[in-house]
Amino acid sequence: MADHTNTGISRRTYLAGIGATAAAGLAGCTSLTGGGGTDSITVAYMPIYPDMQYFVMQEEGYFSEIDAEVEGKQFTDGPSIVKAYASGDIDIGMFGIVPAMIVIDRGIAAKVTAANIVEPMGILAHEDFATMWDPEDAAGSFEQWEAETGNTFTFGTFPEGSVPDILLRYWLINEHGLEPGKAAQVIGAGGASAVFQGLANEEFDGTSIMEPVPTKVQTEGLPYEFIATAAEFMPGQPAAVTLMNDDVRTSDVGSQFVAQHQRATDFINANRDTAAEHASTVIGEQSLPPETAKKAMESPLSNFITDPHEIESGTKIFAEYANRLGKTDKELTMEQVFDYSVYDNL
Repeated sequence: MADHTNTGISRRTYLAGIGATAAAGLAGCTSLTGGGGTDSITVAYMPIYPDMQYFVMQEEGYFSEIDAEVEGKQFTDGPSIVKAYASGDIDIGMFGIVPAMIVIDRGIAAKVTAANIVEPMGILAHEDFATMWDPEDAAGSFEQWEAETGNTFTFGTFPEGSVPDILLRYWLINEHGLEPGKAAQVIGAGGASAVFQGLANEEFDGTSIMEPVPTKVQTEGLPYEFIATAAEFMPGQPAAVTLMNDDVRTSDVGSQFVAQHQRATDFINANRDTAAEHASTVIGEQSLPPETAKKAMESPLSNFITDPHEIESGTKIFAEYANRLGKTDKELTMEQVFDYSVYDNL
């Protein structure tokens, strides 16, 4: 089951601190009804670093600058957010580009208005395999593993069709000419916590994953290490994005949200330790201690952005794979996926 953790933050605290004249002036610049806006929005997010902007917006009080009541709901994985979108429970989703495309492909009126991160994925493998790994002979490396262990190498990652899953399949197929399921098994283990526990229990031999999981693996001394990062083989690789339904996207509230998203990105890149502390607070200090959170910000996977143009090239690849895997009925065009105007008009 997906974990749904609610957080409600309103604009009233902000308005209470300014005078009536200032409030009237602000009301003249933004409108609850402008462009079909709404007085409340529900934002879906996941407890992973690609949703860092959400953590900062919540903890720094940026939601108070939006002309709507903002309610956050935490989910463990993208497919759960897709189901919530289909039920009409979500206005804004901060989740993977592939689940976002599935929402669009199903005919739900929504588009991506911001990126959250770029090139955030890494391929981890057991340290014993890492000593065998030869990127020039990937097939031979996997064959050697099977010969020495008696088992086919197994990757455990997010569910099929997720960003980590598709990136892993792309890496196997396009980078190394290998067929998933033959040279190496690919298992949908669940969300970030499930993947971490699977690695800790040595239920599988490697993973495709984002922060903070690799740093938690290192901190816990688990026997896994990077054998590849997305930046090495897919420049502009997308992951979590900000998907808005059309009612919000075409309203002042949508523009305000993207403006605060950009503000959060600027904050993250200027105050990485504080942003990490916010991540620890929202995700939970027991799951992500502050020191581990700060260390994860030093990772080459922690590249936070807002500009959706930066992930267009990688999104084209993911659109092809989403369709190839049958996750979308058609290969979506970038015009169907993105609305760049909200960001461009900031």
